Amino acid sequence: MTPHALAGLKVVDAATYIAAPCAATALGDFGAEVIKVEPPGGDPYRRLYGNPGMPVSPHNYSWMVDNRGKRSITLDLKLNEARDVLYRLAKWADVFITNYPLDVRARLGATYAEIAPLNPRLIYASFTGYGEHGPERERPGFDSVVWWARSGLMDTVRSSHAHPPARSLPGMGDHPSGMGFLAAILLGLYQRERTGRGCEVGSSLLMNGLWSNAVFAQAALVGASFSERPPREQAANALTNHYRCRDGRWFILSMVSEERDWPAFARAIGREDLLQDNRFATREARHRHNTDLIHILDGVFGGRDWSAWQAPLVETGITLGVVAKNIDVVDDAQMRESGAIVPLAEPVDGITGTITSPLWIGGQPKVAPGRAPDAGEHTDEVLHQLGFDAHAIATLKTVGALG
Repeated sequence: MTPHALAGLKVVDAATYIAAPCAATALGDFGAEVIKVEPPGGDPYRRLYGNPGMPVSPHNYSWMVDNRGKRSITLDLKLNEARDVLYRLAKWADVFITNYPLDVRARLGATYAEIAPLNPRLIYASFTGYGEHGPERERPGFDSVVWWARSGLMDTVRSSHAHPPARSLPGMGDHPSGMGFLAAILLGLYQRERTGRGCEVGSSLLMNGLWSNAVFAQAALVGASFSERPPREQAANALTNHYRCRDGRWFILSMVSEERDWPAFARAIGREDLLQDNRFATREARHRHNTDLIHILDGVFGGRDWSAWQAPLVETGITLGVVAKNIDVVDDAQMRESGAIVPLAEPVDGITGTITSPLWIGGQPKVAPGRAPDAGEHTDEVLHQLGFDAHAIATLKTVGALG
């Protein structure tokens, strides 16, 4: 079998919560060996799934998806003895990932200036909330605050201007930001292949949020004027809108090629009469009478269940899709057959599947995902691998360096 693309790559994941650790998880999907560095008591992210409002489960699903397949070591980096272990890891690694706030890195001895000299081939991968420079560089930030709210997305993505901004979901901005961060890491490794030297690479929630909202943000930069978002019933285009079926299920239309698709659509919904209606005869006319058409389509789609509408609409070739509920993923054949959901290497408490990173390489299967580690589960194992003998490990435990 073809070796995994990143087989032999050694990664230190000295990061917390989601965006930076999920980049390390993706590296592991392609064969990298990932060691997770956690504080005493474990990464605070381990406790996210128990927060109010989170889906209730005895399984730590958030930790499972973002830290599967890693080995965990606990270090109290406030102690010099623990920092010596971290520095030994940096000498061993190809990639050192951190998203600790910049001032925290300085207190813990984990800045680029302290880590990089230890290993001239090391890729020091830095992820921040607001970037490495500027007046807010040291501010902490989660994706809801920076990626979602600061970027303009939160203000724009609301039902209408009369409704309050929508809250984001946990990790909604972190996971795509982590893939942007992954690209930076791979670029650093590519440069190392050319030069033989390591470097610092990075990304931020701020940059990824703005990139996600780049079309409207660029509009602002060129001085465009913005209109308030209308309610669904007054959407500018009835054919790029969402509709509710009789059973309460919603679906969304995205009919970009209107002139081509409009006749087939009207026939599919049993309303050929609309083709003779002057209000809807042309694209421009349909847009002028958008509220009339939305009202008609609301009545049409509200008369049958989504299961009755799906086949005739899909057969037209028009771009559309159901507004899925989270629970729908369990039985979604396309999710599984496309490789978005994959089997675990070994079932954990009866759980057999997980969500993989959104990347693939032709002819090369990914590493089968393993379970997520317990806090400090591999501390002794990793220390032995780094060359610490039993006496040295016992000393580290005695002084509290391992938590």
